[in-house]
Amino acid sequence: MFRFTTIKDYHSDLLNGLTTCVEAVQHYLHTCNNQASLNAWLELFPEEALASAAVLDAERIAGKPLKPLHGVVIGIKDVLAYQGHSMSAASKILKEYTAVYNATAVVRLLEAGAIILGRQNCDEFAMGSSNEHSAFGAVRNALDTNRVPGGSSGGSAVAVQADMCMLSLGSDTGGSVRQPADFCGIIGMKPSYGRISRYGLIAYASSFDQIGIFAKQIEDVALALEVIAGEDAFDSTVSAQPVPAYSVEIESKSDQPMRLAYSPQMLQHPGLDPVIREGMEAFIKNLTAQGHIVEPVDFELLEYIVPTYYILTTAEASSNLSRYDGVRFGHRSDVSTDDLTDLYKRSRSEGFGKEVKKRILLGTFVLSEGYFDAYFTKAQQVRRLLTNQVQSIFSHYDGFISPTVPSTAWAFGEKSQDPVEMYLADIYTVLANLVGCPAVSLPLFQHPNGLPYGLQLMTSPFSEVSLLRLSKKLLELGGK
Repeated sequence: MFRFTTIKDYHSDLLNGLTTCVEAVQHYLHTCNNQASLNAWLELFPEEALASAAVLDAERIAGKPLKPLHGVVIGIKDVLAYQGHSMSAASKILKEYTAVYNATAVVRLLEAGAIILGRQNCDEFAMGSSNEHSAFGAVRNALDTNRVPGGSSGGSAVAVQADMCMLSLGSDTGGSVRQPADFCGIIGMKPSYGRISRYGLIAYASSFDQIGIFAKQIEDVALALEVIAGEDAFDSTVSAQPVPAYSVEIESKSDQPMRLAYSPQMLQHPGLDPVIREGMEAFIKNLTAQGHIVEPVDFELLEYIVPTYYILTTAEASSNLSRYDGVRFGHRSDVSTDDLTDLYKRSRSEGFGKEVKKRILLGTFVLSEGYFDAYFTKAQQVRRLLTNQVQSIFSHYDGFISPTVPSTAWAFGEKSQDPVEMYLADIYTVLANLVGCPAVSLPLFQHPNGLPYGLQLMTSPFSEVSLLRLSKKLLELGGK
């Protein structure tokens, strides 16, 4: 019977003749079909995946060396372009769209020998914290199907959580990889802004968006990041900094104690579940008892994080989504009209869902004459203050820890009538996107209600090596 633990062990089994890539694909297709009710996938590519697996098996038998992701079965969030395949951003407005080119991250996956199994469900245009906002139905948490998996990359998280693929790629604009990873009890990492090319990623908020990785082992995250990161001529915002050999660097051990910071204001926030607060405090005491330095730092700007994030991201969303007008891109209304403005209104009203419309309206408002300076300009100033404060923290500490989410996964519909409460679920994750630093959610804890919750670790921009090493150490200390 096929089994998967890590990519390294999988490759060992392949080389020793204990399994094949075809067998791996067949196993995951069977698992996906058996768990179709979770609605994690919008489309599977069975024939294509099996054909790719057969080619890889033949190459291996012929003696060709294994590529880094040889035969690794991966799912991609439905916001990444995969040439010749549908890409809808889980929206009716792009229901009929077929990608005409490959995202750079997809190109690098395929070049490294990965097998793309299908495209995964998400909140429409990556806007949401629960995956209740997909035009094609909500994704269900495999641990409790009455609860949300988190969003917006809920399908990508559940696919890894429920062993429907080995790895997934999602996107993270304000926690859309880390928050569902927390709810699903797996690892979710967002690299630094500019570490991975955004070419071929449908834009939500261009100065925040970053492709992220889901896995169950931190070593697999390191290898996937090593493959897809790096400079790209198609993305002017991507960093030209060399890509370290993350899969090698993560194995480096150090006897030096970790120097970590945390914010008392974050732990004392009234919205934080008391059990999560107690779990964090106990973990901090345990780290200190083992000789690590974990110290409190003031974070007086905490109350400004979520408003700043939603002002800026909705403004960018309003601009980015203006192209979906039924003429240049997207669904066109069937209602006959000779008025172009009326066509725009009808097409966008029919094509966009409620949450996307809400964010477009918010963004249009903060960009409008008379409100631009009061909201958008002020939010940009706060963003700079947040960046300065985080830089100051990282000048003294290796990392910054916090809860990932203020609560465990909530029930469907529980927060749908209160958008403010829903948005406050992002209070700990959006900071990393505002300042552009890498962050990861690590599945270290279990709540008395039986659900997992994670610890979020942030490090300074482009210090993914440190993030991965610290993550490995924290997972070991946490018994994972």
